[in-house]
Amino acid sequence: MIIGVTGGMGCGKSTAAKLFVKKGCRLIDSDAIIRDEILTAVEVIKIARERWGDGVVDSEGQLKRQIVARHIFGDDREREAWEAEIHPRLFDRWRELLASDREARWVVEVPLLFEQQLENWFDFIVCVASSPAVQLARLSERGISHALAGQRISKQLPLARKLELADLVLWNDGSPDFLEQQVDQALTQMTQTTDAA
Repeated sequence: MIIGVTGGMGCGKSTAAKLFVKKGCRLIDSDAIIRDEILTAVEVIKIARERWGDGVVDSEGQLKRQIVARHIFGDDREREAWEAEIHPRLFDRWRELLASDREARWVVEVPLLFEQQLENWFDFIVCVASSPAVQLARLSERGISHALAGQRISKQLPLARKLELADLVLWNDGSPDFLEQQVDQALTQMTQTTDAA
């Protein structure tokens, strides 16, 4: 079983994904793969440098992610060109990991699942949602300004549309225990559906 976990920025996708892992699923964290593997690759750093100049690389030869973010979130053409470099590398890594254990229940955390039309990768899609006030409060706690949060959220599909497209919704305005109960229910429902198929 392959479960895609998506949702709005600051809604608690990572928290929900960790709860799925606690219940025995194996995790693929797309953001972590991009941050730790893809953006540190020599060929990707070279592409960024050629595109935006030496200012995107620090003294140790690593990408300055905030400067890359400024380039891509401020210009749709830049973002699309960058995603065309990054996403095929990410999908290759997914294939490797999923092939390493075909019997596992996998949970794949994918912020832009619907935006990138990745639905066909997954048996079930779970959307984690919260109210706008809670969402912005969480992002503020992470040091992301309201202006930057608004800019990034505007590049994503509206949360209401993600809720419509998802197979299951987890509402994350309440306590951690409440979210965990929902994860339990979601897994039970998905397992029953799979077993019945």
